[in-house]
Amino acid sequence: MPAEPAGGARAWIVWAVAVAGYFLAMLHRNGLGVAALEAQARFDVGPALLSLLPMLQLLVYVLLQVPAGLLADRLGPRYTLAMGMVAMVVGSCLFALAPGIETAVAGRFLIGLGDALVFLNVIRLAALWFPRARYALVSGLTGVVGGIGQVASAAPLAWALGQVGWVAAFLSTTALTALMALLVLLVVRDRPADAAGRSTVADPISVWEALKEALRARGPLIGMAHHAAVMAPFTMMMVLWGYPYLVNGLGLAEGTAALTLTGLAAGGLWVAPFVGLLVGRHPRARRWLALTLGAVLSAGWVLLVVWPGGAPVAAGLTVMAVSAVGQTLAPTISFDFARDGIPASRTGVASGLVNMSGFTTAVLCTVAAGAILQALPDEPESYQIAFVPMCVTTVAATAVLYFFVLSRPRA
Repeated sequence: MPAEPAGGARAWIVWAVAVAGYFLAMLHRNGLGVAALEAQARFDVGPALLSLLPMLQLLVYVLLQVPAGLLADRLGPRYTLAMGMVAMVVGSCLFALAPGIETAVAGRFLIGLGDALVFLNVIRLAALWFPRARYALVSGLTGVVGGIGQVASAAPLAWALGQVGWVAAFLSTTALTALMALLVLLVVRDRPADAAGRSTVADPISVWEALKEALRARGPLIGMAHHAAVMAPFTMMMVLWGYPYLVNGLGLAEGTAALTLTGLAAGGLWVAPFVGLLVGRHPRARRWLALTLGAVLSAGWVLLVVWPGGAPVAAGLTVMAVSAVGQTLAPTISFDFARDGIPASRTGVASGLVNMSGFTTAVLCTVAAGAILQALPDEPESYQIAFVPMCVTTVAATAVLYFFVLSRPRA
């Protein structure tokens, strides 16, 4: 068997440049939130049509996960990552200069396309530059950087929109992304220079064969179930329904709700590096971490939807806090499972399937919650019914997780 990569300073530099690209991808993904009111006035559209922009971007991201993984396997992470950054540059430029909603939609489409190519290649670089025992740690740190980008993107962009205006603010992020694309080409390499025996590009196989290879292995199946169970709940809350639930469901003041949501998103980020170190040193611990987190989240969401008269503030905030920790730990554990039984040169498709499972669940439950809330009276208890789809998917994904983790491997 070929020797494992040693890691070291050069590996951390390559990862740091790549994960900075992921930070910018998260800034692009979440930046529309603080610009929503200005976008509504700029493009002269109502809130229903405006809400299609972030949902379209997220839908493109979900649908392209497997193709992006296959492309990463065939081209290698360096060029695929650069392609993703260039797509975001073009999309961000279109969005900044868009004269109408049609051009803005095209821009968000390209941003979603580029976003889909970035995360998987940061994960692949971790697999190709670091030893197996350190993969969970690097995956966890990648999730932390993404979480920081999610939390921190609002304030700088809001300031820029107020100080320099729409065009200059979004062109600034465009220029920063273009600079990062150049840095990726200059610094990132697919593998260490001494890795003569380890190819980073997979043997060319069909999409169907790549999918069958990933789905035959238990590791990616466990990763998919885990990601759907623990990543989707808080993603749904951050994408759309967290703030309305805190205000209309739990009765918090608007300012308090905004600070609470930010604090919940940031509060659990410190956990991921410690769990990554634990999993790297004691690989069997991930089984019990995955099962425990899935069970706790399932119980919490069941409690949220069945509590008579609506959950009290303390219970609602506790469930959201545990959900935030689940979202933070999802990359650490889910993608570590995804590597089991898959050659290092073909981890892209497996990682794409894992990412797709979590985000598909989040998108479907976000849309379902909106449809239910639209049909129900504007009352706090309506959120209990609106969150039933997320409760059901969390419990179902956890049940699948338990089945695959506790069943005996086939001979």
